Amino acid sequence: MLTLPEKVIFALAVVASGYFTRHGIQRLIANIGRGYGNPNWKLIPKRFFATLAKTLTLRPTWRLRFGVSLLHALVVWGFTYYLLVNLGDVFSAYILDFHFLGTGALGNIYRLLADLLSVGVLVGMVSLLVRRFVFRPRVLTHAEDILLHPRARKGIQRDSAIVGVFILLHVGFRFLGESFLLAQSGRVDPWQPFASALSPLWAGLAPNIITILVHISFWMALGLILAFMPYFPYSKHIHLFFAPINFLLKPERRSIGELLALNFEDESVEQFGASSLADLGWEQLIDAYACIMCNRCTEVCPANTTGKVLSPAALEINKRYHLNYDLGEKTVPLTEFAISEEAVWACTACGACVDICPVGNEPMRDILDIRRGLVLMENNFPEPLQIAFRGMERTGNPWNIPPTERMQWAEGLDVPTIAENPNPEYLWWVGCAPATDARAQKTARAFAKILNHAGVNYAVLGEAETCTGDSARRAGNEYLFYELAQGNVATFNEIQPQRIITTCPHCLHTIQNEYPALGGEYEVVHHTQLINKLMGEEKIKLKVKSGKLDMENPQASTFTFHDPCYLGRQNGITEEPRQALKDLSVELVEMPRHGAKSFCCGAGGAQMWKEEEHGNESVNANRFREAAATQVDVLAVGCPFCLTMMNDAAKDANSSMQVQDIAEIVAARLIQ
Repeated sequence: MLTLPEKVIFALAVVASGYFTRHGIQRLIANIGRGYGNPNWKLIPKRFFATLAKTLTLRPTWRLRFGVSLLHALVVWGFTYYLLVNLGDVFSAYILDFHFLGTGALGNIYRLLADLLSVGVLVGMVSLLVRRFVFRPRVLTHAEDILLHPRARKGIQRDSAIVGVFILLHVGFRFLGESFLLAQSGRVDPWQPFASALSPLWAGLAPNIITILVHISFWMALGLILAFMPYFPYSKHIHLFFAPINFLLKPERRSIGELLALNFEDESVEQFGASSLADLGWEQLIDAYACIMCNRCTEVCPANTTGKVLSPAALEINKRYHLNYDLGEKTVPLTEFAISEEAVWACTACGACVDICPVGNEPMRDILDIRRGLVLMENNFPEPLQIAFRGMERTGNPWNIPPTERMQWAEGLDVPTIAENPNPEYLWWVGCAPATDARAQKTARAFAKILNHAGVNYAVLGEAETCTGDSARRAGNEYLFYELAQGNVATFNEIQPQRIITTCPHCLHTIQNEYPALGGEYEVVHHTQLINKLMGEEKIKLKVKSGKLDMENPQASTFTFHDPCYLGRQNGITEEPRQALKDLSVELVEMPRHGAKSFCCGAGGAQMWKEEEHGNESVNANRFREAAATQVDVLAVGCPFCLTMMNDAAKDANSSMQVQDIAEIVAARLIQ
C-alpha cells in the first residue's frame, strides 16, 4: 500500500522513535534501581498464567465502579488487540496484496475482532473522556489540603487528555482506514460489519481521493504510535506494562498487611524505615509507575473518607512525578514531597488501599515504612503513643496494667493455665484488650464459658502472656515490636502449641503472618472460627426461643456483622463469623460495605492510642452510621478494638443498638 518513499520514511521514523523511547526506558530502569533489594525472578513461572488471566480479564477492576470498569475494559481489550492489528497493518503496508492471517476462517475472525473492538475502544474512550472532563466526578480529584506535586495538579488532567486523544485518533483513523479500503474495493465485508456500514459514505468520492485518505489514515494511525512512544515512559499509560510486572514480581506475602522484618542484628545497617526514595524497595518504586491514577485506593480509605489529608493515590502520584521531574543530587525527605506527616499518622493500616488496587500497589506499606523512619531515625511521633510504648515496654501491654493483674478477668471461672495443662489442644492467646480492658474482658469471660461448655482442651499463658507488638509495629516502633515478638516466639517454641486461638484479629495476624520471619510458624485460629466449628460439631448446646436471642434485650433478633479489617480483608475470614450468627436462627442484615470491602472502625494502625487526625468526622462515627442504617437490634463484632470503637460511636449517637462480640452473643444463649 505504501509508496517506496513512504516505506523509507516510515522505517526511519521507527528508528528515530525507538532511539528516543530507549532513553525514557533507561531512565525508568535507573529510577526503579534506586530502590533497595532485587526481584525474585523465580516467581515468574509460578505466577505467569495467573498474571496472564488477571491482566486479560482485568479481574481486580470489577470490584468497584462496575460501569466505569466496563468502559475501561473495552479500551484495554481493544488496545491490547491492536498490538496484533498494528503488526498486521505494517506488513500489509509493505507487502503488495498481503492479507494478514489470510482470507480464510482465521483471517475472518481476526477482522471481525478488529472491527468490533475498534468500536468498543471508541465508545469506551469517548465515554471516559466525557466523564473526566465534563462531569468531573469528585473521586478523580484531590482536595486542596492534600499534598500533591505542583505539576500533578494540572499534569494528571493533561496526561489523561493526551492519552485519551491519542487512543481516539489512533484507533479512529485505523477504523476509518478500513472503511476507506472497503469503499475503494467497492465491496462489503461481512466480517467487518461496522466498517462496512461506514464505507458507503465514501462511495461517491473519486478513486484518487479515497487513495489519499487511505494513506492519511495509515500515517495517522501508525505514525501517531511512533510519535507517542517517546512520551510513553512518562505517561500514565506506562501502567500497561508495570501492572503485569507487579503481578509477576511483587514479593510474596502471607497477607496484604504483612510487613518486612528489619534486621537489628546487622550493625552495618544505618537506616531503619524510609526517609527518602532510596529507602523504599524496588517494588515500591514500581508502584509509582504502575499506578493508574484511578483513585480507587483513596475512595475506600477510611481516613480520606472522613476528611483527613491522607490520599494513598496522591502518595503514588507524588512518587512518580518526583521520579520523573525532581531527581537530583539532593536527597529530599518523603514527608516533603510524597506525603505529609499529618497524613502519615492518619492511616489506620486497614489495608483497604492495598486490597482494592487493580494493579497490585501497596501504598499502606510505604506509609508504615515512613512511620518507621520517623520513629526509629527521628524519634518523631505523636506524644500520646509514648504512653502505649511505655506500657508495652514495662508491663507488656499498652494499657499499662501490671502482669500480676493479667488473669483478673478470669476470676470465678475455671480457666487453666499452661502450667496446669501443659499439653492442651488449643493455647488460647487471650490478648491485651480481653485481658486488661474492662469492656473487652466480657468477651474473654464469654469465650471461656463457651470453651468450658464445649469441653475444649485448652490453656492460657496467664501472667506470661505479653503484647504481640502489633500496635508498636503499626506505629513505627519496629524495635519494640522486635523485642516483644522475640520473647513471644521463644515462649511459643518452648511450649510448642498444637494450635493457637486468639480473640483479637490483630493478634491472629501478627502471630500467623509476621512471627514466621522471626522463627515462629504456628497454626492460628480466630475465636469466631472455633465457635463456628464447635457449633457445627454440635458441641455447643443452644437455647432456641422462636428465633429470639436470650440476652439483655430478649427481643433482639436482627443482627449485622462488622468485619474487622485484620480478620476479613487481611486474612480472608468472613464466612465463619456469619455462619455462627446464622446458626443462632437470627436474621443477619449486611451493611453495604462488608467482607473484604468492610469499612474500618478507626482503631487500627495504632490509632487506638492517639487522637484521631483532623477531619470532618471520626472513622467510627462513619462506620456506626452505616450499621445504624440497617435498623437491626445488635451490631456483632469479632475484635476488641472494634468493640470499643463501635460502643463509643453508639454512645455518641445515643443509639439503643447493642454492640457485642460474637462470643458474648453465643454465650448468652448457652444451655447451662
